[in-house]
Amino acid sequence: MALRIALFGQAAFAKDVLERIAAAGHEIVGVYAPPAGARPDPLADAATARGLRLLRHARFRRKGAAIPELVEEHRSLGAELNVLAYVTAIVPLEILDAPKHASLCFHPSLLPRFRGGAAIPWQIMLGAEEAGVSVFRPDAGIDTGPLVVQKGGVRIGPEDSAGSLYYRALYPLGVEAIAEAVERVDRGSAEYRPQDESQASFQGLVDDAVARIDWARSAAELDRWIRGCDPQPGAWALRGAETVRLFDARLEPGAAGAAPGTLLDAGEGRLAIAAPGGVVSFARARVGTGAKLPAREAGLRPGDRLA
Repeated sequence: MALRIALFGQAAFAKDVLERIAAAGHEIVGVYAPPAGARPDPLADAATARGLRLLRHARFRRKGAAIPELVEEHRSLGAELNVLAYVTAIVPLEILDAPKHASLCFHPSLLPRFRGGAAIPWQIMLGAEEAGVSVFRPDAGIDTGPLVVQKGGVRIGPEDSAGSLYYRALYPLGVEAIAEAVERVDRGSAEYRPQDESQASFQGLVDDAVARIDWARSAAELDRWIRGCDPQPGAWALRGAETVRLFDARLEPGAAGAAPGTLLDAGEGRLAIAAPGGVVSFARARVGTGAKLPAREAGLRPGDRLA
């Protein structure tokens, strides 16, 4: 058997999902990608190369309601299943529930923990030891729908950043989970398990307000904070009036012996910052609006003080 699928997504992840479900014999009746921007979108490029119908909308709702012409556009595709592969736009229920088999949505955490649009950073920042992915049927809530497939067992390493955790483990695991969920729907064997609300947690986006370094945090907490905000937006502090963003962090052994925020020599081309109870080193930094550079080339020096 095969399904008629409308794919919603972006970037290389959604492109790989497209290729995976197409290789399994499913018909892609439409591809929804973000509007064209300064950089090419791999999903949009792949859809164009395959001659698929490409639909590019910034939003699907207007004044809190579904945009009628987009609901009709989707209906005209005749999709039997929607697959949402890393979608940032809010897709209304009029589209989510329209196909025979409704929709499947990917989320990069073991739901119901770490709901929200920044699940990967928060898993590192809040000290989770295990990560994983979920595929669920979306409903009116935020990441609250019943689960179809979950894959866990991913250890969060002591030097993992949000970026490395995603590309090392959650990206390939997510493609596998979506492919498995689609096949279960196709075979009629998909089971939809309600999420355990007693275990639920929700975290907001990681913006500059969240990424601001708090020197009252312990060295272990600061290490997780910097890694969780890497690569975006970059955990930051001030050197005078300049913003300094830190990347490629790791927790170092030993005590600081200096006031929190003081830069120290860490060897191996790295610098470090003193923090309560220890030291956190970093390999790269961005000062002001400059480029992200190796720590020793960014204009930072041992003895500088970040506030």
